[in-house]
Amino acid sequence: MRIRTALFAAALAVCSTPLFAQPRGMDCSQAKDPKACEERVSKMKAAKAEAEKACQGKTGQERADCMTKQMCAQSKDAKACEERVGKMKDSRQEARKACQGKAGAEHQQCMIQQSCSRAKDPAKCEAEAKEHLAMREKIHEACKGKTGEDMKACVRQQRGEQPSQK
Repeated sequence: MRIRTALFAAALAVCSTPLFAQPRGMDCSQAKDPKACEERVSKMKAAKAEAEKACQGKTGQERADCMTKQMCAQSKDAKACEERVGKMKDSRQEARKACQGKAGAEHQQCMIQQSCSRAKDPAKCEAEAKEHLAMREKIHEACKGKTGEDMKACVRQQRGEQPSQK
C-alpha cells in the first residue's frame, strides 16, 4: 500500500500542473525563467504551509481531502484544480486495477507505466518516477529502524528539507 501511495505521489508530482510539479530541491537555475521558477517554488511552499496549518490534527483520508481542498482554494481556478485532482484519483484507480495481481518490482514498473501513459512526455515521466522511487528506497535504507520523530527527522535530512517549525 505504501509503495502504491509513493508511486501515485511520484506520478502526481511529475504529471500535475506546473505550480505543483516542482520537485523537491529543484534547481531553478536550470529553468527557462529562473526568477519565475523561484517565485513558483516560493508560492507553492507558502501555500503548502498554509494548507498544513489548516489541516493540522486531521489524519488519513480526511487530511488528504482537506489538503486538496486547501491547495485548490489557493489556485487560480479552484474548480478546475479539484477536477484535475479527481481525474488523477480516477487514473490512480485505473492503474491499480491494471496492475492488480502483480507484486514487487513488476507492480512498481506497471504502476509507473500506467501512471505515465497519459503524460505529455511519458518517457520523461517514467524517468522521473523511477528517480523518485530510487530516492525513496535510499531514504528507506538510511532511516531503517527509526520511528516517530526520529524517523521524520531522518527523512527530512535525507531529502534535504529544513526542519518544520512547530
